[in-house]
Amino acid sequence: MQPFEPQQLPIDGIQWDSLIPLIGKANRSLAYYDGILYGLANPDVLLSPLTTQEAVLSSKIEGTQATLGEVLKFEAGEAPVEESRVRDIEEIMNYRRAMRRAEEELKTHPFSLNLLKELHAVLLDGVRGKFKARGQFRTTQNWIGTSGLPIEAAQFVPPAPQNIMPHLDNWEKYYHFDRPDPLVQLAIIHAQFEMIHPFLDGNGRLGRMIVPLFLFERKLISSPVFYISAYLERYREEYVAGLQGLSEKTPTAWTRWIGFFLRAMDEQSRENARKAQAIIDLYGRLKGRIIDLTHSRYAVPLLDCLFDQPVFTSSLFDDRPGMPGKPMIMNMLGRLKKAGILKVVREGSGRRPQILALAELINVCEGSDII
Repeated sequence: MQPFEPQQLPIDGIQWDSLIPLIGKANRSLAYYDGILYGLANPDVLLSPLTTQEAVLSSKIEGTQATLGEVLKFEAGEAPVEESRVRDIEEIMNYRRAMRRAEEELKTHPFSLNLLKELHAVLLDGVRGKFKARGQFRTTQNWIGTSGLPIEAAQFVPPAPQNIMPHLDNWEKYYHFDRPDPLVQLAIIHAQFEMIHPFLDGNGRLGRMIVPLFLFERKLISSPVFYISAYLERYREEYVAGLQGLSEKTPTAWTRWIGFFLRAMDEQSRENARKAQAIIDLYGRLKGRIIDLTHSRYAVPLLDCLFDQPVFTSSLFDDRPGMPGKPMIMNMLGRLKKAGILKVVREGSGRRPQILALAELINVCEGSDII
């Protein structure tokens, strides 16, 4: 199979008439979601579990099995039963680190290929794929297909390595173009990146990471906390088929793909808004209850810590600025346990500390009772 050569951007011949209703719906839903984000005093804290969930789901598309609950428990010191899950969790945590690094960079500098390489280096740091030219564009041919089978049996063969940089330069220029609709532009950016497949590993996760980063840089959302992987996982076959169809290099195939992406943006914007609002409502309810239970000026800082890391041991508060001493913390946690706000995940024994969880927050993020 010969390497595929993507079209140069921008794409001509897109059938705009069929896309206009989808463009309107997707932009309205995204604006509604951003309205919720804009009203948050600290979205990084309140939506921290959703950011971790996006990392879980994006990694799951690539084959990891670890759950949100396992990641949060691992961070609190509870190792998963299966050792293979530890490697999964490390990849998920790298995804989250890369997102945070990108957010900081985009506050002062535009997105660039150098940043893309830096994010790739973070993503593969110390995990599977760490020896696959981490932080560097590939200089050898790769392909997508069944593991263990040769390139002749590949489902897709990306561009030859000597052609990567011209395609990436064109892609980066298009990323910064001022196009008629940014969501259509984003659909093309995501798909073109996946077709170029510029790294030996991690392309899928980086391609999905680009979605919230583009929305944030274009000021379509006030914080890069957009979670599209849930939709792409739910409609995985249609997602893959849409990307594979672009090998036809026809306006119809591109229009079909853009339509799928716009539906994803519309539905996921509404789902993100629903979950974000549920988290805000939960924070408001718990804030009043914890103040009443503790009668402490530390009640709100304590609650912020719980939202930032909802599975924890009491040592979570040791290095947090502005928090009281250990005896007062233990007293407050005891009251929250007695009131049913906190749930014991693991009892303490000897030097092994007790692990607690703000279960309601985790269950809101997951959409089901997992703790």
